[in-house]
Amino acid sequence: MWVYILKRLLLMLPTLFGVLLITFVVIQFVPGGPVEQYLAEARAAAGAGAEGASVYRGGQGVDPNRIEQIKALYGFDKPAHQRFIEMLGRFARFDLGTSFFQNKPVGQLIAEKLPVSISLGLWTFLISYGVAVPLGVAKAVRAGTRFDLVTTLIVLVGYAIPGFVLGVALLVIFGGQLQWFPLRGLTSANWDELGWGARIVDYLWHIALPVTAMVLGSFAVTAMLTKNAFLEEIRKQYVMTARAKGLGERQVLWKHVMRNAMIPIVTGFPAAFIGAFFTGALLIETLFSLDGLGLLSYESVIRRDYPVVMGTLFLFTLIGLVTKLVSDLCYVWVDPRVKFD
Repeated sequence: MWVYILKRLLLMLPTLFGVLLITFVVIQFVPGGPVEQYLAEARAAAGAGAEGASVYRGGQGVDPNRIEQIKALYGFDKPAHQRFIEMLGRFARFDLGTSFFQNKPVGQLIAEKLPVSISLGLWTFLISYGVAVPLGVAKAVRAGTRFDLVTTLIVLVGYAIPGFVLGVALLVIFGGQLQWFPLRGLTSANWDELGWGARIVDYLWHIALPVTAMVLGSFAVTAMLTKNAFLEEIRKQYVMTARAKGLGERQVLWKHVMRNAMIPIVTGFPAAFIGAFFTGALLIETLFSLDGLGLLSYESVIRRDYPVVMGTLFLFTLIGLVTKLVSDLCYVWVDPRVKFD
């Protein structure tokens, strides 16, 4: 096992290098880089007029020495290959760099946005697994009954509705017309003045609509996957043998069927759990005015804030590779028949 883990860890290095290299090469050819973005914002701030503030003009009318100073500030006075090597050196020390436009370390920016993404992702994860798995088991046991048909129809209808469309409907109905829930934010403006009980209620009140909009897609997938896995195991010979020996239906289901049927569910558990902490839902965050990782990534791409783009890419790719390894190791933990060789 340790040899297998070592090989997988070594294979992560070229994979991570390839992801960073391809992304770095692509952004070199994207027009309107950080220098141009800075010049455009500086011109707008200086009051260059309505037309000058809204029409992109690059470095027109700017002192060339000033442009060279800005390039040196951002490190663009160095060749691309040198900048890439220096970036790899920083990442090897887990230094994600500093944002061009927010003048903050990328790690600090991620830490500031994490509460929103954790709130959305963790609740989505808990509801998806805590409700969808028992529902999938119940559907498998009652396969073909009215309960199975009705719940399948409800789950598939929910899955067919995009999250942002459902979010708009929830905002209009429950936030606008009925005014049962707030329209924006993760907490109220006076949250610091509230007691602990009132804080919890206020937080759940704000998070209810965005979590509902996010949960339907993953909820449907988990429920149907659980149902199909249980149905496949229930029809196998060892289940018939266990019943023939006189074992009760509950004992057959939870002691014999559960372990084999949960293999596809459990092996996806690490990725879903880690994703709950680092998943950014851009449309949901924008719709409900939540400042999370999704919005941070989008704004960094639009503003050509390359340290944020590359830093978050490095961190999330590394986390994804490690999570994939943990998921593969879970196969052996759940099913001893799987061997590393």
